[in-house]
Amino acid sequence: MVVKMELQGKKVLVVGSGISGVGATEVLSRVGACPILYDENEKLIKADVEAKLSDSCKGEVVVGKLPEEIKNTIELVVLSPGVPTDTEFVNGFRQKGIKIWGEIELAYVLGKGKVVAITGTNGKTTTTSLVGEIMAAYYKSVDVVGNIGNPYTLTALESNEETVTVAEISSFQLETIESFRPAVSAILNITPDHLNRHHTMENYIAAKEAIAMNQTKDDVCVLNYENEYTKAFGERCPAKVVYFSSARKLENGFYLEGEEIYQAQDGMSERVMNVHDMNLVGMCNVENVMAAIAISQAMGVPMDVILATVRTFKAVEHRIEFVATKRGVDYYNDSKGTNPDAAIQGIKAMCKPTILIGGGYDKQSEYDEWIEAFDGKVKCFVLIGQTREKIAECARKYGVENIILADTFEEAFDICVQNAVPGDAVLLSPACASWGMFPNYEVRGKMFKEFVNNLKES
Repeated sequence: MVVKMELQGKKVLVVGSGISGVGATEVLSRVGACPILYDENEKLIKADVEAKLSDSCKGEVVVGKLPEEIKNTIELVVLSPGVPTDTEFVNGFRQKGIKIWGEIELAYVLGKGKVVAITGTNGKTTTTSLVGEIMAAYYKSVDVVGNIGNPYTLTALESNEETVTVAEISSFQLETIESFRPAVSAILNITPDHLNRHHTMENYIAAKEAIAMNQTKDDVCVLNYENEYTKAFGERCPAKVVYFSSARKLENGFYLEGEEIYQAQDGMSERVMNVHDMNLVGMCNVENVMAAIAISQAMGVPMDVILATVRTFKAVEHRIEFVATKRGVDYYNDSKGTNPDAAIQGIKAMCKPTILIGGGYDKQSEYDEWIEAFDGKVKCFVLIGQTREKIAECARKYGVENIILADTFEEAFDICVQNAVPGDAVLLSPACASWGMFPNYEVRGKMFKEFVNNLKES
């Protein structure tokens, strides 16, 4: 392969020692490059970082300040998604004309087969998981990778021309693509998020739209007709656009009418399925399913195969995930609701009086639309973390009165148990990232589930 030849012997700086950085270092070593896994965190122990690499990996490890003699030899930089692209350190390489790739670009140029790429502020993981299962039901070789937790680089070299790679792609990952071209892309929605990283909404939107920048009319882009940004993008998208809508009948695309999903072609509609035939709850998941059906059909999967998988698919862990009923109270884990728009979907999915746990790390979000979406359902609002005072102040503006501030996650859970009565629901849907209290949203969600499962019935 030409790309492998070009990488052979190249000094490549891989920035960030998490799973993406380790995956990139491993694959670069395998194709004969000379990778240097670098992390500026001086608190890290070099031996601990080296232990993350396999024995066969020929990658070098540098921790702390990068020596000038190494910096001057670098021919390519591969950034992990968590590394901002506009730092002085990164710009120094850019000004020298050195390419800045991300793990997604690296894996794409080394991989084979067709790629499905899914992004959006919310719904990415559920939709990617569902599409992955649909593809696996029809194609022999399928990889589900990306922001979902499986580095794309770990599967790229094992792929072949028949492989279908289904990738969940974040805005951070889309900042560092160059030739990445999916056969089918999807932008599920765009709402304010990660503005502490992207600085402006315009930058964030541009990052999301980059998923389709190399596509042509031979490719497909699935877009949400009911989101102002994705609808507008459809007018200038370089790919063939397939819309889905949860609010109106479309001339072409997939839409919801009552409890039925339809597909329209040139104004002629055909029923696809009833929403009660699936295990997922909430309007957000109806949209995710419509997107998944559109993506899968564009990939050539027959509708009967698609629907058979949709009917048996269960909620992704931490996304409006039913945990258990204890003492007559339903417990739901929506720890993946890490921004207000995601949390709006969580509370909308509740159909009982709800005790809600919110709060966490401050990503400079505004919470008004989330609070407005409570619609009288929230009987007790328990707040934790860095944002608890900010959210409480916002909630009081909208007449939410039963607000309790907790110092720890365990205290917050105990407050929920004390305030819940049979017929209620307890929902963890924080509208904030977990950082500061937890390493990630998964740890937060698993702790919530442990607390629920340890509850005695009386």
